[in-house]
Amino acid sequence: MTTMQIDGMTCGGCEANVVEALEGVDGVDEASADHEANEAVVEGDADPLDLIAAVPDQYEVESTS
Repeated sequence: MTTMQIDGMTCGGCEANVVEALEGVDGVDEASADHEANEAVVEGDADPLDLIAAVPDQYEVESTS
């Protein structure tokens, strides 16, 4: 599991954009996003650098763990 702190999500539509982008990465089994917590959680064994690269440009990844 990878937890990502993502700034710039302001609504459910933003969450959907981030989830769709993350679920397109090889190795991702499932992704979820919460704009109120500025967080996305990814299940699977995807490379964290690939996850960061997949996040749409209007959002900023602050950290992954």
